[in-house]
Amino acid sequence: VLAELIEKFVSHLSESRMDCYFSTGSYKAMDADVKKENLSSVQKLGVEMTVRYGKYLNLLKEDAENGLCFVLKNCEEFLKQQQRTVVSSLCCLQEHYAGYDWFASSIFLIMSGDREKTLTFLQQFSRLLVSAFLWLPRLHLSMYLPVATMEYGIHPVYFCSAHHVEMLLKAELPLVCSAFHMSGFTPSQICLQWITQCFWNYMDWSEICHYIAICIFLGPDYQIYMCISVFRHLQQDILKHTEA
Repeated sequence: VLAELIEKFVSHLSESRMDCYFSTGSYKAMDADVKKENLSSVQKLGVEMTVRYGKYLNLLKEDAENGLCFVLKNCEEFLKQQQRTVVSSLCCLQEHYAGYDWFASSIFLIMSGDREKTLTFLQQFSRLLVSAFLWLPRLHLSMYLPVATMEYGIHPVYFCSAHHVEMLLKAELPLVCSAFHMSGFTPSQICLQWITQCFWNYMDWSEICHYIAICIFLGPDYQIYMCISVFRHLQQDILKHTEA
């Protein structure tokens, strides 16, 4: 039901010029083109974990690994069309996105391992503003970012979402905010970790689905409210750890 709902919602929005923040060229997924592409060791490990988790949730079949590799390789090729070339020694500014694509993997599980549905959804989703915040590889070396911003190698999620989480935390949860300052660690570091991993390893699968759906339906600012609500939920534990 969720897969059908987000599919129809995103398809509807992506057909409206007013809702399309990014323009995307035409791209056709071809088996032959992506077969010559190789996944990095980090991506291979991510695929292994995703497939294992998907089978544990009874969402994936035996041949799911090939389908997920197909999706990841096509996403890379598709997003490459909207990237700039940068000469930099920074790991995060190399041609390939340095981490694993947790968002695409989450959509693959929501779509029960249907690679065509997943790819169609991601291509339509990439036109919407919310894709910049939920799907981190979306803005990797992106031509939509100012050159200076891109050369710093800092993702907009860090200086937009995570920054606003810190601002809200001061007002909403001053004790949690103080606890972080005392620890010498910033809430934005934690939030970036949560958001990059789509809350994998932090929330149950149904909650991960709710997080993705809420941000798609209600807008990217709900990413910030979600982080604040998690900090509120963890407040007693955080304060207990600070005392200890």
